[in-house]
Amino acid sequence: MSFFKKLRESIASKTESVTKQFRDGLEKSRKGFVEKVTELVTRRKKIDEEFFEELEEILIGADVGVNTVMKLIDDLRAEVKQRRIENASELQPLLSEKLTQLLRGDEDSEMHLNPYGISVILFVGVNGVGKTTTIGKLAHFYKQQGKKVILAAGDTFRAGAIEQLEVWGNRVGVDVIKQQAGSDPAAVMFDAVQAAKQRGADILLCDTAGRLQNKSNLMEELNKIYRVIQREIPGAPHEVLMVLDATTGQNALSQAKLFGEKSGVTGLVLTKLDGTAKGGIVIAIRQELSLPVKFVGLGEKMEDLQKFDSEQFVHGLFAGLIAEEEEAEGEPNEA
Repeated sequence: MSFFKKLRESIASKTESVTKQFRDGLEKSRKGFVEKVTELVTRRKKIDEEFFEELEEILIGADVGVNTVMKLIDDLRAEVKQRRIENASELQPLLSEKLTQLLRGDEDSEMHLNPYGISVILFVGVNGVGKTTTIGKLAHFYKQQGKKVILAAGDTFRAGAIEQLEVWGNRVGVDVIKQQAGSDPAAVMFDAVQAAKQRGADILLCDTAGRLQNKSNLMEELNKIYRVIQREIPGAPHEVLMVLDATTGQNALSQAKLFGEKSGVTGLVLTKLDGTAKGGIVIAIRQELSLPVKFVGLGEKMEDLQKFDSEQFVHGLFAGLIAEEEEAEGEPNEA
């Protein structure tokens, strides 16, 4: 059974609306990456050194990451030799299979919530990556599951951050715990934890400041927040999610390395994937950071934040080719 057929069968058991969101959200990446591969395969037909060089360029251009691309090309060369593949068109399902393996990794992409009480999820990331919006969308995600959610406005430094979180709180219909702009973020977290306990909340989503200029101060602030939360709820925070803007490509990767080293990040959220043709950054991040991608932003609507699913991602990227294969298989039966 071909890889694309296996992928189709696996996707068939998943929610159609989610499949559509991945397909629609990855349209730019599909055009900027997969269609270039298809054009290469159609034009070259034969697998030779020049073919691999061009494929390498396309993958690097899609932000897959140089180290990952080199390894991927080496793997493809070995498979081509072993399977004696001569026709370039046979390489597309193989490439998508390898990408799925790279995306899957060993890390667990499930959220680890507290089964015995309040789950505290802390958000970190630089300004402008869509952190506050992500918190609002995740509040909606959990509210849809019947959970009682509270938001903590811990970014007390950025102008408008508290108001922005309040707007999302009103939109989703959840409480926002805040203090005045410029106040101590750890004090906000203390208030938020107390409110979560008193109001019987299931999930507490905590915003934090996102400045990288004075990194040592920022880390001190984060450590203080950790201490307050851990003192009030042992074992918390249960997840520390770093929010990255996919449209910034390799810059997002260097941000994650810089920020993630000391802030105890347990998973990543990649926003604005619908706005970039370089969706390969997800692969680069998965490979170079060994951190699971837990959620991806596939559009501007509230429900466009989706749990990351490597099969849905690859299906979204290769949707056109998968549909073509399905049609080709259907033709003999119709005759």
